[in-house]
Amino acid sequence: MSDSPRAWTSISSGELSAEIDPRGAQLSVLRDREGRDLLWNGDAAVWAGRAPLLFPIVGVLAGGSYRLGSNRYPLSRHGFARDKQFTLETVEPAAASFVLRPDASTLAVYPFQFELRAHYQLDGATMSVSTEIRNRGDADMPASFGYHPGFRWPLPYGEARASHVVQFESDEPGTVRRIDSDGLLTPDRYPTPITNRVLALTDSLFQDDVLILDRVKSRSVIYGGSTGPKLRIGFPDAVYLGLWTKPGAPFICIEPWHGVTDSRDFAGDFMEKPGVFVLKSGTALTAKMDITLLKG
Repeated sequence: MSDSPRAWTSISSGELSAEIDPRGAQLSVLRDREGRDLLWNGDAAVWAGRAPLLFPIVGVLAGGSYRLGSNRYPLSRHGFARDKQFTLETVEPAAASFVLRPDASTLAVYPFQFELRAHYQLDGATMSVSTEIRNRGDADMPASFGYHPGFRWPLPYGEARASHVVQFESDEPGTVRRIDSDGLLTPDRYPTPITNRVLALTDSLFQDDVLILDRVKSRSVIYGGSTGPKLRIGFPDAVYLGLWTKPGAPFICIEPWHGVTDSRDFAGDFMEKPGVFVLKSGTALTAKMDITLLKG
């Protein structure tokens, strides 16, 4: 019942089915056993993404470029991985793995011998995603990484859009951050809109774009309406969590990040950029996310 391009890779567990686009190794379809869509459909008139992988930056760079030693390199919002063709390495009925390695176009803007590997695994009602960022070069390699899945808002279970909330695993008393019109982190901190671990979703939350938790304590959230099936999104190793939509749009992005957008006044070396991790030669960082359909 899919109308997706034939080049997409399909996997299924019986409880869930999924399709991954090798362009960006992007999870592009996620459906329950009745064929109901849980993921945003990527309508380009609203937002063309579905669940892009963000690498080697999250967000934007001050001035549109970064400094590495005496050189400067341009990088567009969220980096290049989401627009690159990954290689399908393995595929099984319920799992698929993809890999991206450098080419001339990536080396021109990110001069590192990286390996970015994404593995998707369905097990019953859970989609597990594991992404490994490995330094195959000799020099230290700075990078950021993020997940950016967009879920249907409302979910396809009959509840009104206004009834949907995000429930956090832990109390989240910390302040939240915002970005300016250029996508750069403002210096201000704002009182959290989360009350008793619950964020009531309203369009007004996103009038100033993304909501950023840079001191997130929870390792999972539950998203859904007041009744019926819900989604649990787990992020066991994320440093930041972003929540975003375009006001009025029928999706909500719940985004675990290992990195964050620049502040307007950041002018340091990329190695020192807030949110960047630095990998020694031969080492790797693995980021994980899982999406579980909880029965109502």
